[in-house]
Amino acid sequence: MIRPIKPKEREAIIQSLRSGVVPRVGLQHIQVGRDKELKSFVKDVATIADGGTSFRLVIGEYGSGKTFFLSLVRSIALEKGLVTMNADLSPTKRLHGSDGQARLLLSELISSLSTRTKQDGNALPNILEKFISTARDIAAQKGLDISSAIYEQLNELKEYPGGYAFAQVVNKYWTAYENGDEELKDKVLRWLRAEYTTKTDALRDLGVREFINDATFFNTLILYSIFVRKAGYNGLLICLDEMVNLYKISNSSSRKANYEEILSILNNTLQGTLSHIGFIMSGTPEFLTDGNRGLYSYEALKSRLSENSFSKDLGLTDYNTTVLRLANLTKEEMFILLKNLRNVYASGHEEQYLIPDDGLLAYLNHCANKIGDSYFRTPRNTIKGFLDLLSMLEQYPDLQWSSMIDQIEVTQDVEPTEISAIISQQADKQNAIHEDEFASFRL
Repeated sequence: MIRPIKPKEREAIIQSLRSGVVPRVGLQHIQVGRDKELKSFVKDVATIADGGTSFRLVIGEYGSGKTFFLSLVRSIALEKGLVTMNADLSPTKRLHGSDGQARLLLSELISSLSTRTKQDGNALPNILEKFISTARDIAAQKGLDISSAIYEQLNELKEYPGGYAFAQVVNKYWTAYENGDEELKDKVLRWLRAEYTTKTDALRDLGVREFINDATFFNTLILYSIFVRKAGYNGLLICLDEMVNLYKISNSSSRKANYEEILSILNNTLQGTLSHIGFIMSGTPEFLTDGNRGLYSYEALKSRLSENSFSKDLGLTDYNTTVLRLANLTKEEMFILLKNLRNVYASGHEEQYLIPDDGLLAYLNHCANKIGDSYFRTPRNTIKGFLDLLSMLEQYPDLQWSSMIDQIEVTQDVEPTEISAIISQQADKQNAIHEDEFASFRL
């Protein structure tokens, strides 16, 4: 039975996909294939909720659906009572940096905090208020004042650098909450979102001598994983997309420092020293396997991220390894995806379909003739072209789909990673002293 689709979800899905980005809502209406991959990640989510940890790399070609897959896993995690963070890396946002790059990435991650009841980010105030409610209950049970209950709840944070300052700032939020001091609330939220840049400002506004900075990237995420658990959630899942931006760093020392940060995260999550925290990072095959610039250029990571030799020899996929190579959609799955998109466009009303099944097949054949197998291996532009077709058919009822399909321009979705890498490598060789010179070059 086909169910009607809410107008808000319909518009979000269509507008996002036509713009080449993944929608934040309604993913269940368009998801196809990759059942085994999802089952593996559902197991990871359950592990985090039960007190364990997880670290996974999702590898796929540019435009193959990595971001969509990460969004699906995020939505599953939210339904299981986890808190999620997500962010895209860029030249100005990295895991490690000395000019604010790591702090900016942290700030975006914290701003993206989402819960089951607030899935669009900016859930930090909600989490703080839930934590205070929990602390109030504990205070009532033990005969403590609220402030003492807050420090008792966050006592575990003291085991980590910056933990005491974190607890102090959370306690300041309680003071602001109790007194209706909106200005102090804003200052607390700024500190917790890594928006302070000097000790002087933090000391003046909040009375703490520390602030979240580049050097505290991984440790801050650990503090948040403890904090959300104390607030009553089942754990924290951090999703980092566009990891290929680390591969593009021309400065070899900076690139290595970022890879060392990945190694630190991997070691700490897989050795069982932490709990209720998981990481998913996505990138292209070059980012993983390039022996000169990718993760495999760092021997400690190469040994930890090597593929299962049995699965490789047998031509099978091991869905439980740290590295998951995202399977391409099949032609049949691509056909089902177009059917789903057609259904979304019609708001779930079959009588309003703008194109029959024969039209879907004709469109797929057209894409195959234009760009070959890329139409289903990296389907972003295939999807965009199809939604453009539906838009025209909706606006001009006299048009016939059969006369329009051959006119649709579909281009192969590519990312000039290899060209950028060649240019950067040449810059490295020509002038090692000035190897940062072409860091911002783009083709």
